[in-house]
This record gives sequence, structure tokens and C-alpha cells, in this order.
Amino acid sequence: MTALSPADAEQLRLAFQRCRDMDGTLNEQLRAYADASRAVFPAYGEAVDRLVARLDGNGGGEAAPRPGDAMPPFMLPDDAGRLVTLPSLLERGPLAVMFFRGHWCPYCRLNVRAVVQALDRIEAMGAQIIAVMPEAQEFTRQLKAESGAPFPILTDLDNGYALSLNLAIWLGAEIQDLLSYQDMAKFHGNDGWMLPIPAVFVVGRDGIVKARFVDPDFRKRMEIDDLLAALQSAGREN
Repeated sequence: MTALSPADAEQLRLAFQRCRDMDGTLNEQLRAYADASRAVFPAYGEAVDRLVARLDGNGGGEAAPRPGDAMPPFMLPDDAGRLVTLPSLLERGPLAVMFFRGHWCPYCRLNVRAVVQALDRIEAMGAQIIAVMPEAQEFTRQLKAESGAPFPILTDLDNGYALSLNLAIWLGAEIQDLLSYQDMAKFHGNDGWMLPIPAVFVVGRDGIVKARFVDPDFRKRMEIDDLLAALQSAGREN
């Protein structure tokens, strides 16, 4: 195992701040952070490359719902413990269901921040955002507070909903060793080291998936302009 030293952790923290504050698209920020992370912690970058290759070889995420499919329903608790269902959300308008790895993931934090910055445009078209993470509410609240996200972040404990969508993956022993400085057992309430593949499903008021983004490489996310276009199109259809 190649441990992350305190000095390396500080370099990553500063790199995150630089990428968060830089001009550019979400994926430009993500690529900049991936490059900085690889320079500071090359063993992790190489391990992620091997994980992505394994997932690609196994068709990771391919069996998740596609445009034209009905979005499977959910009933999950939000950060305040209230149960939230898919049908109740769709009564208000089209919805983007977004899966994130966790509050600790810098790529997810950049992603959430970019969505928050686009919320005025999303709400103006009558659309909504819901986030889903496999973390206890203590940590979903932490992400909400840090990002200023006003939309619900739901707890998918043990990745039950992600499993039903064929999104849940085991990280593997190599990644587990390299991320051992993160207390995943505390975050998740288990020591399974399972995470969802980050994904976005844009769902119309009829419950049908209109667009999706699923990529086993968590360093890539749905671009904000593409999210806005998909939500706008879903709103026109209903």
C-alpha cells in the first residue's frame, strides 16, 4: 500500500480549491483535478485506471435504465429523515436523479457545486434535482452544508437502489488499500466498500427516462449544458 501523507493530503486540498475556483466547464475542472491528483498520488491514479478498465470490460453500468425505459421507483430518506418517493417528485415536474459516490469524493463535490450554480436555470424551467448517495445522513448533511445544495440528498444505505439499477460496484482490494485513510465503514454503516457508478437519469413526469449519463470512470460527469438541455426537453414532452 502507498499511504497518503499529510503533506500530500494538503496538496490535494489546495488542488481541489484551485480547480473549484477555475473558469471552465465542469469536465474541465474534473480533468484538472484528476491531473493534479495523479501528480500528487500517482499510485491511486494508476489504480483507478485499472478499476475503470475492469468495469469497462464487465460492461459496468450498461444495464442501467436507458431512454425509453420506466425509471424504477424509490422510497429513500432525505438528510432530515423524511421519506421521499419518485412519484411524489414527478408530480412537480421533470427530474434529474443523480448518483454520487460520497461527501468525501472531490469529483462529486465539484459536480454538486456545478449543479448548484445552475439551479436558477433548472428551476426556471420547472425541473428538479435529487441526489442519491450510499452515506448516512450525518454525511449527506455535511455535503449539503459545504455545497449549499438546497435540493434533497437521499441516503441509499447498502446501495439498495443503486443495486436495483445495476450501478453498484465493489471497489476492489487495491482501491480499498489506497483509500484506507477514508473511514468508509463509518460513512456507509458497513465495510462492504461498494459504491455507485456516478450517473444521471433525466426522468419525465410520465416516469420514463428521457436521457442518461453513466460512465464507470467517476472522473467524468454529465456536462451541465447537457443536463440543462435534457431537462428542458423532458419538460417540453410533458
